[in-house]
Amino acid sequence: TVHRFQFTEDAVTEDEFKRIVYSLEKYSSHPLAKSIAAAWRSKDEIRWKKIEEIKGLGMRAVDMQGTEYTIGSYKVAEAFTTDKAHNIYLVRNGELLGWIDLQDELRPEAKEVVQHLQAKGVKTILLTGDLYEKSKQIADALGIEEVIAEQTPEQKLQKVADLSAAAPTLMVGDGINDAPALAKATIGVSMSEASQMAMQSAHVVLMGSDLKKLPTALGLGRHTYLTIKQNLFWAFAYNIVAIPIAAVGLLNPTFAALVMGFSDVVLGVNSVRLYRKNVLR
Repeated sequence: TVHRFQFTEDAVTEDEFKRIVYSLEKYSSHPLAKSIAAAWRSKDEIRWKKIEEIKGLGMRAVDMQGTEYTIGSYKVAEAFTTDKAHNIYLVRNGELLGWIDLQDELRPEAKEVVQHLQAKGVKTILLTGDLYEKSKQIADALGIEEVIAEQTPEQKLQKVADLSAAAPTLMVGDGINDAPALAKATIGVSMSEASQMAMQSAHVVLMGSDLKKLPTALGLGRHTYLTIKQNLFWAFAYNIVAIPIAAVGLLNPTFAALVMGFSDVVLGVNSVRLYRKNVLR
């Protein structure tokens, strides 16, 4: 949510500042941009001649009069200010118009999910493009063990590649900047409310916005894999035992067909057990 903001009073009014921000962020797929657009919705939005979303930077647009606007992280304003403590900066034709600070609202179930993963021996890492100080506060609140902040999409991709080379990795992300890293992770997980790019890049999409579905999805995947191995074992065991017996003529064809059908029933029943298993254990 928008925590506070400041604008250059000599350049724009408060209403004009909000109007510009809304008109830009409306077209962004980033979750933070969507929250701002929802809070500052305006019917009198600017009509753009050209607008584009730049990964790892923000939004850039040109209006009908040729005025250029850029909104995004500190990178869009680093030529105009040394104050990089804010979340979002707005620049117009090379002039800094203002900044916005956002207050993160942690999902109520997030800490519980992190604790569940850690109890399973999973190392948790917060990999983000946000400033380190704010990221560390969030990590401390959730109990996340390591923070890797101020990362571009390219740096996220390389970091996930390095981690995946050392051990299987799972990445959860919902923004367009997360898409390359989601595709690179051993398992990429996104939410159904995420950007289209993130959902298309992820291997798993959780329905809804409840993070508690993540441990369920992981547990279901683990038990499904175990069930497949069990079924393969029983199928191979049956054939290894039955084929030599049949080859020497000790197995009646009718009885063999019945046993084969019974083996299929066993495999089916073993698979149906997934419906009743507690996959969180």
